[in-house]
Parts: sequence; C-alpha cells; structure tokens
Amino acid sequence: MALFPPGKGGGEGVAYGYKGKGILIHSITDANGMPVVAMTTPANGDERQQVLPMLAQIRLATGKRGNPKRRPKTLAADKGYDARWLRQRLRTKGIRPQLKKRQIGGKKPKGRPIREIVPRYQQERSFSWFQRKYRRLVVRWERLKACFDAFLLLATSYIWFPKLVG
Repeated sequence: MALFPPGKGGGEGVAYGYKGKGILIHSITDANGMPVVAMTTPANGDERQQVLPMLAQIRLATGKRGNPKRRPKTLAADKGYDARWLRQRLRTKGIRPQLKKRQIGGKKPKGRPIREIVPRYQQERSFSWFQRKYRRLVVRWERLKACFDAFLLLATSYIWFPKLVG
C-alpha cells in the first residue's frame, strides 16, 4: 500500500486519508518484486478488505500444462493488514499469512517472533518503481478513476515487458 496524492481538485475515487486527500495503490508482488496485481482505492478505505479481491485476480504461470495456479504459498504484508479474520480466511485458502502484528502501547508481542520467509522489501521496491519510473502515477491528475487505473496497468505491463521479452 502506498499513498499517492491527487491532483488539484481531486476527482472520482479520491477521499481523505491519514495523510490528507488522495488514493491508495494496493499491489501484490511475486518474490522478485514484480507486481502481479495492482488496484486503487480511496485513501480512507480499509486496506484489509482489498486482499481477498486481489487474490481472486491472481493467475500464476507454473510452466506446466493445465490450469494455472491461483494462489501463492505465503502472503507477506505490513501492520496495516493485521486482522484475525484475514489470517483465518487466508489459512482456509491454504495461504500462509506472514502479517506483522500490531503492538499495543509499546508492549512486546507474546510468543515466538514471526519467522520471515518472504521479506517485504520486494513490495517496497515495486512501489519505488511506480514512483520513480512513472511520474504520472506520483500525482493523480486524472479525474476519472478508470483513466488512472489504465495508467497503473500500463506501468505494470512496462515493468514486466523486459522480463518477458528478453
């Protein structure tokens, strides 16, 4: 999740969030940091509600014949996605949730620490690609949500193009 500010006047799908008026770009990446699914929501939306619709859009190519794989083995996310119901839903789908727990009042978390199998810096690298290489996504100048989503899809395809071609 990354907060991207809107252009002057806002537009469709823009709302006030914790840092001001804007939108959130949610993205699921593979282990190398390549974005698999990306979608936008208003900045005041609940991040946890977006995980399951994004997982439904995934189709992983395994290189084998037959139907493509539809779910990853693990899902790594930050504290914003920590919820008991989300952990249970992911486990029922056969996905190992690797969500960092929220700490209340500076207390140390109980139990063993989570062993990170999938580091999160790949996700952050994907957002830095969106911000550095594609300046059109940094500030949202489009008033229509469909236009901005099209630019996001185009940026995702440009990130994948060199890997698929060469």
